[in-house]
Amino acid sequence: MRFIYLSLIAFAAIAANGQDPARLHFDKLNGLDTKARDVVEVNIDGKLLDLAKRVTAKVNDEDAKKVAQAISGLKGIYVRVYNFEKEDEYNVADVDEIRNQLNAPGWEKLANVRSKKNNQKVDVFTMFTGDVMSGVAVVISESKSIALVNVIGPIDIDLLVELSGKLNIPKIDIDTNTKPKPKTDKE
Repeated sequence: MRFIYLSLIAFAAIAANGQDPARLHFDKLNGLDTKARDVVEVNIDGKLLDLAKRVTAKVNDEDAKKVAQAISGLKGIYVRVYNFEKEDEYNVADVDEIRNQLNAPGWEKLANVRSKKNNQKVDVFTMFTGDVMSGVAVVISESKSIALVNVIGPIDIDLLVELSGKLNIPKIDIDTNTKPKPKTDKE
C-alpha cells in the first residue's frame, strides 16, 4: 500500500510540474552550442504546435488532412543536432546521461545499433500508454556528431506508414497486411 501511495505522489508531482514522462531533458547538452560547428535546435510545442494543427486541418488536401490527424494528439517535438569539426569535442558521458533517461519505466528499446566506424551508436525507444504509442526517442552519437529526437504524444503508426513517401516523409516499408499472400502458379 505504501508503494502505491508513493507512486501516486510521484505521478502527481510530475503532473503538477507539467512534465510528461516521455519528455527527455537535454540540459546536459546546453554548453555544446558554443563548441559545435553546426547546431540545430527544434522545439515545437504549445501554441506553435496548436497553430500547425489548425493550419494543416484547414488545407484542402487529403494528405495534409492525414498529417493533421497524425499530429492532432502530439504534445511536443524536440530535436537537437550538434556537428563538430574534430573528434572528442563533446563529453560522451553527457549523451550517455540522455540514454540513461530512457531506462526509466515506460520506455522500451526498439532498436540498438553499434558500429566501430565513427564510433556510431543509435538507440530508438518507444513509450506506450496502454496500447497507444505515447512517445518516441532517438539518440544517435558519432565521433563528430550528436542527434536527438523526442516526440511526445499519441502516434498513429498506421497513418505514418500511409503517409510515408509523401510530403517529404521518408518511405516506411512496413507490411501491415497480416493475411498471407495467395500463392501464384509461378511460385
